[in-house]
Formats: sequence, C-alpha cells, structure tokens
Amino acid sequence: MQSLGLKYGCNPNQSPARIFMENGDLPLTVLSGRPGYINLLDALNGWQLVSQLKAATGLPAATSFKHVSPAGAAVAVGLDEKERKMYFIPAKTELSPLAVAYTRARGADRMSSFGDFVALSDVCDLSTAKCIKREVSDGVIAPGYDEDALALLKEKKNGAYTVLAIDPAYQPDPIERRQVFGIWFEQKRNDVVLDESVLTPVVTMAKDIPEASKRDLIVAMIALKYTQSNSVCYAKHGQTIGVGAGQQSRIHCTRLSGVKADLWHLRQSEEVLSLPFLPSLSRNEKDNAVEQYLADEPETRLDEGDAWKAYFSVLPEPMSHQRKVEYLSHVRGVALASDAFFPFRDNIDRAARSGVDYIVQPGGSLRDEDVVKACDEHHIVMVCNKIRLFHH
Repeated sequence: MQSLGLKYGCNPNQSPARIFMENGDLPLTVLSGRPGYINLLDALNGWQLVSQLKAATGLPAATSFKHVSPAGAAVAVGLDEKERKMYFIPAKTELSPLAVAYTRARGADRMSSFGDFVALSDVCDLSTAKCIKREVSDGVIAPGYDEDALALLKEKKNGAYTVLAIDPAYQPDPIERRQVFGIWFEQKRNDVVLDESVLTPVVTMAKDIPEASKRDLIVAMIALKYTQSNSVCYAKHGQTIGVGAGQQSRIHCTRLSGVKADLWHLRQSEEVLSLPFLPSLSRNEKDNAVEQYLADEPETRLDEGDAWKAYFSVLPEPMSHQRKVEYLSHVRGVALASDAFFPFRDNIDRAARSGVDYIVQPGGSLRDEDVVKACDEHHIVMVCNKIRLFHH
C-alpha cells in the first residue's frame, strides 16, 4: 500500500490525514509543496474535467477549482481584444494555447478563483506557468512540466506552492467507494462520455446549433459533471462564464449562474474597460473594484468618493441599472447546461434574460411541455438527452 501524508483533513483539527492506494502506486507525484486534503479533491476532480474536455474537443483545456467545484473551465479558443483587456493580458503578450485556456478558466469568475487549484490537460509550458505565477493560487496539477515552467512554479510562495504531476495513462477501477460516518458507499464511477453525440434529441421548434455553440454546450456539460449539485452552467467562447453550484433549488442555480454570466459580459463594457485604475493596483484589487463597481448593491457607493480613492485616479461615473439592462439586452449566443431537469419554465425565462440561445438538459419533468413551450417563445434551441449529471 502506497500513501501520501497530508497537512490535515478538511480542517486543521482533522489530523492525521492521507491519501492512499490499496493496490498499486499512486498516480500522483508531488514536485513541490505539501498538498492538503481539499487541494487533492480539487486536483483530482479538476484533472478529470480537463482531460475529458481535451478528449471531447481536441483543444488544450484548463480549469480553476475552488472548494470542490470549478470556478471556471475553458478550452483554447483565441482571445479577442476586449477579453484580453478584461483578463489583464497586455496586447503584446504572447500566450500559448494552454495559457489561453488557463487565462479563460481563471478569468471566468476571478473573484471565486482567488486561492484556487489549477488543472491543465497538457504539459505545462513556460507561457502558462508565467500566467499562473502572478495569480493567488494554492497549486496546480498537470501531466507534466517543461523544465523552465517547473523551475518558475517552484519559486511561487517561496517554494510552498503545490505542484503535482499525474500519470495521464492512469485509469481508476470502474467501481468507486467512499466512507461517510463509518459507513461505506459504493457505486459505478460516472464514466459517461460527453461529446457532440449527446446533443440529441432537439425537442424545440428551433433546431440549428452552430459548431461553436455545440462546443460551448460540451464545455458546460463537462464542467457540471464535476460541480457540486444542484448546478447550472452558462458558457460562451469555449469557456464557462457562470457556474451556479450546490443550490437546493434549480431556479436559484439558474439565477446565481446567470448573475455571474451577466457580470462576465458587463466586464467587457466600455465603462469597465476604461476604469481609471491607479497604476499601483494589483489584479486582485482591480477585481474587487470591478465587482463593487458592477454590484447592484455595492458595499461602498461611488458617491462616497474618499473610499474609492484607493482604486481610481479619477472617480468614474456609475453604471446605472438602466444602462446595464440595455447593455445586456444585446447579449446573444450563450449556451447553458443543467445537471438535472427544469421543473418549471421560470428557469428558461431567467436564462433568456442572460442571452441564452442553446440549452442542454436531461428532461423528464412533469412540466417538460411547459419548459419546451417557454423555449419556443424565446426562440431557444433545447436538447433533452436524458443524461443527469449529479456530483457529490
């Protein structure tokens, strides 16, 4: 039996803690740092997510995990000028495809990604390592590291940054077990393959799904497969833009992830992109300022000028609620996935407000007819594929 001792369990009082294999060697190697219990839950869930994204799309993939759910996940779809600016990537900075995927994953919900654990589908190159190095993060897992990339990551946190290598050929047993309150649970591992083949049948009057939107639906589904349920995910441009995780009510999932998706779009508005940040501000301070600036009920109002002098050289004009609604009214082409059926049409009505044109969900509700009717009213294409994606 091979085991790896951990700092502690979920909390400092839960010690000793370890991971182990009853048969064979662990598929993990610690190259730097000392991982914790939650770090490894994030790492192993994240690795499954990105390896399946790569298999489904053929593109390098990355995810930013936080508390056992993805804050963001993405594949390597090129960044446009606005996206570079919102992700604080200088125009002249060259990014490898894997670095693009990581930048998208980290940029999906930068507030939630603070202190994340990163998973990469491909060998980590120097371009990606440079992007990771400048963020507040707990660790990274990848199938390997270029020599210069590993050297750079080992410098992070004065050598305490966790760097894990995983054997990409590793395949777990088909049956998985866990213990809760001294009782063993056992089930078949969720090995469902999520790719273009599961985007059927289309049950709405509108039928056409562009290739880019098929990719986004796949990104959203695979993200949900490793998101604590109930969960709903919005996606666009090859990345998640809003993940609503662990809500007891489906509509609360849809609302939470919809608000995050709206904020992702609003961050590309001219009002946000032209904010006069002080040159000394870190990216994290800019994230906090943008979050406050866009909040409907910010903790600090813009008319309280002294409080904002720590962020801006000139006090910006507030972005009114009416202006936000007007800006978001032009958003189209968003994809949405749900890990279980929609019990009421209110989920569709809320999704439509965030520019959703494509939905994939299992179906099977007593009110499926009402949900399909709502999609038809909003000219949304919906797939009901009978695949539930609960994850706990």
